[in-house]
Amino acid sequence: MPPASKGQSVTEFATLDDLRVAGKTVLLRADLNVPLDQGRVSDVSRLERLLPTLKELSQNGAKIVILSHYGRPKNKPEAKLSLRPVAAALSEIVNQPVAFAEDCIGPIAREAIAKLKKGKILVLENTRFHAGEETNDPQFAKELAALGDIYVNDAFSCAHRAHASTEGLAHLLPSAAGRLMQAELQALQQALEKPERPVAALVGGSKISTKLDLLQNLFGKVDILVLGGGMANTFLAAKGTAIGKSICEPEMFETARTIMQRAEQRGCHILLPRDVVVASALKAGVSVQTVSTTAIPPDQMILDLGPASIKEIKENLMLCKTVVWNGPLGAFEVPPFDHATNEVAILVADLTKRGKILSVAGGGDTVAALTNAGVTHGMSYLSTAGGAFLEWLEGRELPGIVALRGAPSTMKKGKVIM
Repeated sequence: MPPASKGQSVTEFATLDDLRVAGKTVLLRADLNVPLDQGRVSDVSRLERLLPTLKELSQNGAKIVILSHYGRPKNKPEAKLSLRPVAAALSEIVNQPVAFAEDCIGPIAREAIAKLKKGKILVLENTRFHAGEETNDPQFAKELAALGDIYVNDAFSCAHRAHASTEGLAHLLPSAAGRLMQAELQALQQALEKPERPVAALVGGSKISTKLDLLQNLFGKVDILVLGGGMANTFLAAKGTAIGKSICEPEMFETARTIMQRAEQRGCHILLPRDVVVASALKAGVSVQTVSTTAIPPDQMILDLGPASIKEIKENLMLCKTVVWNGPLGAFEVPPFDHATNEVAILVADLTKRGKILSVAGGGDTVAALTNAGVTHGMSYLSTAGGAFLEWLEGRELPGIVALRGAPSTMKKGKVIM
C-alpha cells in the first residue's frame, strides 16, 4: 500500500480553544458567497455552516466583525455585489440583528465597530471593493488589522487565495482557525494524510487535463482509484479501446498511460469501466443501451457506467475504510445517466452511516451530484470549497492555511492567548 504522507496538520495552528475573546473585537473571515435571487439569498446552507463559530464567539463575549468578498467586482463598489442582503439573511439565521457597514476599512468601519456591543455581529462591506484585497497589499491588510484584536479564519473555501483578508491578516494579528475551518482540515487530514486503510478515491469529471495534478497526487496516497465520467473515456482510449463518439482527450493518451503505469508501481489499483451505458446524444428520452467496453458502437457515446462496473466498484468500496470523492461518474444532470453516481453514492452513505468507512466528498459538481442522489447528509464530511478542496487533493499548500501556521509567535497550540 502507498505510504502515508505527512501533509498539512490541523494541530499545527490554534483554534477557538486557544482564544480568550471576552471583550475583544474578532475579525472573522467567512465566505459569504451565497446565491441571490431578486436581492434575497436563495440558499443559506453556507451561512448555516458558520453558526458554530458565531455562537461560540458570541457566547464568549466577543465583538464579531465579519470580513468577506462577494463575486468579482472591478476593485470598486458595485451595488449588485454588496453584502447588505447577505447580512440580512444572516440575521434570520442567528436570530438576532446583524449590523452592516458600507465599507470594510476607514472611518465607516471604525464607527460601526465602536457601536457594536459584546456578543453581537457586524458584516463589513465586500473586501474586493478595494484593489488591495486581491493584490494582498500590505497597507490594506494593515487597515483591516487596525479594526480588531484577533483574526479567525473560517473560510477554508477561500484558503487557496493569497489575499489580504485570507493571508495577510494572519501575519498581523493573533490568529486561529474557526470551527468550520477546523472541521474541514480534520476531515481532509483523516482522509488523505493519516487515513485508515484501504483508501479509495472516486474521481470523475470530463477531462484529465483539469485534474492531472489531482490524479498524480492521489495514486501515491490511495489503494484504489475509481475513474468515471469523461476522463475514464480517455483512459479507455489510451489502452486501445474504441469508444465511439464519446468525449475524450487524445492529447492526454500518453499521460493516461503514464498514470496507469506509475499507479501500478505504487500498488494503487485503478478501476476502469467494464461496461457502459451509451446513447447517440446527451438528452432526455434518448434511446440507451448497455454494452461492454469492448463493444461500443461507433455512432454512440458513453454517458454512464453499466451494472457490471457499478457492481465492481461497490465490491471494492465495501473492503475500504476511507473514501474520497471528487466528480460524478456519469452525465448525472440528465437522467438516466445519473444511475451509477446515485447507486454508488447511496452505498457510500450507507457504509458511512454504519460506521464502516470515513467518507469525504467535495467540489461543485460532486456536491450537485450527491444532492441529486439525496445523500448530502450521508457523508462524513461534504466540502463546499470547490477550488480549495481540489487544490488540497492535489497536494498543494494553501496560502490561507500556511499563514495560520506562520501567525504571530504568541499563537502556540496549547496556550490561551489574548
